[in-house]
Amino acid sequence: DTSWNRIKGGKAVGAILNSIETNFNFQNPSTHVSQLVEAYKLLQKVEDQHWKTLKTKELKTIIEMCAGLYLEASAESNWATQNEIINLNIEVLKRSNLPIVLESLNNASGLNILKSITLENNTKYDFKENIKVTSDAQPTTPYWLNEKGTMGMYKVDNTELIGKPETPRTFNIDFNVLINNTPITFTKPIIQRFAKPDKGERYRPFEIIPETSAKITEKVIILDTNQQRDITVIVKAGRDNLEGDVQISHPNDWSVLPKKQKISIAHKGEEQTLVFTVIPPKNQSEGLLSPIVHIENKNYTKELIEIDYEHIPFQTVLLPSESKIVRLDIKKRGQNIAYIQGAGDVVPESLEQIGYNVRIIKPDEINAETLSRFDAVVVGIRAYNTVEDLNFKQQQLFDFVANGGNMIVQYNTSHRVKVDNIAPYDLKLSRDRVTDETAEVRFLKPEHEVLNFPNKITQNDFKGWTQERGLYFPSEWSKDFTPILSMNDKGESAKDGSLLIAKHGKGYYIYSGLSFFREFPAGVSGAYRLFANMLSIGKDDMKTENKLND
Repeated sequence: DTSWNRIKGGKAVGAILNSIETNFNFQNPSTHVSQLVEAYKLLQKVEDQHWKTLKTKELKTIIEMCAGLYLEASAESNWATQNEIINLNIEVLKRSNLPIVLESLNNASGLNILKSITLENNTKYDFKENIKVTSDAQPTTPYWLNEKGTMGMYKVDNTELIGKPETPRTFNIDFNVLINNTPITFTKPIIQRFAKPDKGERYRPFEIIPETSAKITEKVIILDTNQQRDITVIVKAGRDNLEGDVQISHPNDWSVLPKKQKISIAHKGEEQTLVFTVIPPKNQSEGLLSPIVHIENKNYTKELIEIDYEHIPFQTVLLPSESKIVRLDIKKRGQNIAYIQGAGDVVPESLEQIGYNVRIIKPDEINAETLSRFDAVVVGIRAYNTVEDLNFKQQQLFDFVANGGNMIVQYNTSHRVKVDNIAPYDLKLSRDRVTDETAEVRFLKPEHEVLNFPNKITQNDFKGWTQERGLYFPSEWSKDFTPILSMNDKGESAKDGSLLIAKHGKGYYIYSGLSFFREFPAGVSGAYRLFANMLSIGKDDMKTENKLND
């Protein structure tokens, strides 16, 4: 039995609600409020706390809507910090002829104001009030991000929160009203309502943020030499008159100058930009840089992220402010890279970080003269799925390889390929992939140049990969290709198509489904070293020339 009858004391409630549902007055829903209030009073006597709580919430919403009540508490800003006074505009409107009295307004922060106002039909009541954010108010952020989790698992200390779609709001206003001499409290979260000329009225949730936050503008910093590098730190004020200093936490074998810098920000919401100099060690090393903001006797180490899209509610998220820093022990041959963009990635910027000259070229620029200026051509992810014009440029790219260039093609899906021939030899794409980023990688050709020159590739280079090993590996290929690596997810057959290399004329054609587009932004040093070897293959006797400046 899924009806109200299964709850002790619920039969009478169900009878009232079923009657309303059967005879609902869509032209004047307020005629049902008296019955709804009776059902509400009966529901408060139900012993089953679970259904009492759940159905009370739902029934109050129905009463509010049928009575035509509009209740809102809007703050002048969508965020505040501890101990801040917040000005509120509280609005009450009743769109029905029901006799309803606004008894009082209160909240957990100490607001408790008696009103005793009998609400008139279609008359708006505005109240200007203020509340103080308590000194122990916790920042508003998704509860599953408060603590650092483990691989694939969040850490949540308060188990009662698990399963909730967002962190419950703690700053609310209780509207205490009398309907048919029955006291009912409608609780509304504080929001910010504002208007934009081109979009009309907009709403944002009211958030508690720290008095300051900071971030390093680059999330991954790759250094391929021991030359120093400037980094930019942006500090944001959560309150007026922010004074303090900033220092950078860094690995022991790195140096950061100056040790500290002063900050002084006059107004809430403003930012101050600081520049620090990072000095790397001589040998390969990696770690994290974290800005630490000292305000009086408190330290702040988190970054405030605002998620603002048209199709979802505005959100603020607090995360540890960290940037990965890598001193990469890497050798390279060939300097000038042409990059053909596909579905979009940051591989060009990543290659520039380790010293390559990268130029993005469009299909209509692909010709023998242009290509002669480059040591290698890299084709972006899913380019053969998204760029139709490449079908007319493939032979010129293959000719570039035959004349001594290297061509690296990153993954494409087997569906809707827009070129007749992906490679100069037979190659069949599949849906093969390895999703476990820690899956064992076996060297099929350990003596192959790509695993030895100019960087010696070892198992250590496959540590720290993120999200996956790779995707959409070829499943069949011509004998002209040499498979280099073998890997598989647990319980699956070996996948040998993640990295295929074929000599074509004087150069090399390489197809790779390895997820370099994910590993580069994560600063995975082994991925950089392997890609440098792919670019360098066959160029052991090459003297690098800056062809772009010829």
